[in-house]
Amino acid sequence: MPAPALLLGLVKKRAALRLIGAAGSALVLCCVMGFCGSIALVAFASQRSTAACTVAAVGPGVAVSIPVPDQAPTKLSESQTKVAKTYIAVGRARGVPNGGIVIALMMGFQESGMQMLANASVPESLNFPHDGVGSDHDSVGSAQQRPSAGWGSVEELMQPAYNAEAFYGGPQGPNRGSPRGLLDIPGWQGLDKGAAAQAVQGSAFPERYAKWQPEAEAILEGLGASTAPVACNPDTTDVSQPAIPSDLSLLRREILAYAQEGVGGAYVWGGTAFKAWDCSGYVQWVYGKAGIQLPRTEQWTAGTPTTDPQPGDLVVQNPDGPNHWGHVGIYAGNGMMYSALNPAAGTLLHPVSWNSTSTYFRVIP
Repeated sequence: MPAPALLLGLVKKRAALRLIGAAGSALVLCCVMGFCGSIALVAFASQRSTAACTVAAVGPGVAVSIPVPDQAPTKLSESQTKVAKTYIAVGRARGVPNGGIVIALMMGFQESGMQMLANASVPESLNFPHDGVGSDHDSVGSAQQRPSAGWGSVEELMQPAYNAEAFYGGPQGPNRGSPRGLLDIPGWQGLDKGAAAQAVQGSAFPERYAKWQPEAEAILEGLGASTAPVACNPDTTDVSQPAIPSDLSLLRREILAYAQEGVGGAYVWGGTAFKAWDCSGYVQWVYGKAGIQLPRTEQWTAGTPTTDPQPGDLVVQNPDGPNHWGHVGIYAGNGMMYSALNPAAGTLLHPVSWNSTSTYFRVIP
């Protein structure tokens, strides 16, 4: 998506004027960035950052019949296929081993029949897309998670990708260990798979998860090869840049132009090179091209929170600790953002709602 010629002309003119004044400090800055980048690479090797989308999980499902060894095939409707593929996609985006994804699929079958269930006792849930209506306490969604137990809001729990994120849990899960997800259970990989599901769900019928293991394993094998390791659709051929407000400052226009220039770049853990970066490497590059130097990571510390985001502000998402987030991008306006999303999708313009719990920071006036 090339930026408008006039805007790029202004950008290049400002960059040329800035070059002479910045030449003396450029060498020092490059050394510092190289040093920070090497530190970040080590950090990213030991820490994963969730990039799974929690609203637009996967594309429409299709009805399928999955062969299961020694028993009848398992037939999934379009909606069941979509839920199953969402659990697989989120699991892979989070780096969950296949055994953990099988446990999640076992749980989904037992709790909801791999369907999104509203609840007559939770009227708000009926306002969201659902495949059926349950009646167990205030349990909703494909994992039958309860808002009253702290699993999330009704709106969040009526999204299959959020159900998956909450079930997997771990340091980057939306509940940060309370309630516990699978990755929060000590030694979960050594447990019987049914017992591991029960350790998360706390069901009154703990013995019922195990019976779904053959189906879950067959579904992972059958759907896994065609399921991207992210819960997002990276096809942005029909996504256009939001209209730029007429009174937007030149500096913010520069930031958007450079953000647009980076679209199509690859996602590389710990990367800072042009179109070979991670989410914070991309943001640092964009702001740097506009003459603003941001920290290599935790870039929100250079700004102040705002509830009135303007194009060019920072968007931080997927909270993974107090005042800490797992993803960062640049707000484009009209509910859209630029970010290096993950290894499968790369760098693109996408809805802010693709990731969870967004907060905005203002670095420039």
